[in-house]
Amino acid sequence: MMLHGLSLGILHQFVGWLLYPVIIGLGLALLVTLWEAGIAIAERTLTLDRYRRGKLSTFEPYALQRLERADLLARSGPILGLMGTLIPLGPGLSALGSGDIEILATALTVAFDTTVVGLLVGLLAYLLGRIRRRWYDVVWQSLAGQP
Repeated sequence: MMLHGLSLGILHQFVGWLLYPVIIGLGLALLVTLWEAGIAIAERTLTLDRYRRGKLSTFEPYALQRLERADLLARSGPILGLMGTLIPLGPGLSALGSGDIEILATALTVAFDTTVVGLLVGLLAYLLGRIRRRWYDVVWQSLAGQP
């Protein structure tokens, strides 16, 4: 029985240590998503016209890299948001059992905030990926028709 309690304590500590890396990861994912949105604006106004006149061999690696990054952000943002939701709920529910409403309120605030940020990252990255796919299809078709 003591071994069971010790292993649960270690697991609880490990999960607790994950909260700050998850929050940092969410912040970085949001910054990269906003960076990618800026790159997408530059693509639409400058870069895609240049690629349309170029070669498929130079455009394809570029396009695949951009699409992979958008897909990764679209999937990882909500996952990090869910982790940021669940991690503080354990201590929050424990505090509720002890009658400490302030800790519960803080835990719920962190949980909801990380959920919203994770979903925002996922939504923006999904939209970027979809828009880019449409743009890149046009470029691929024009490059495929070139001699």
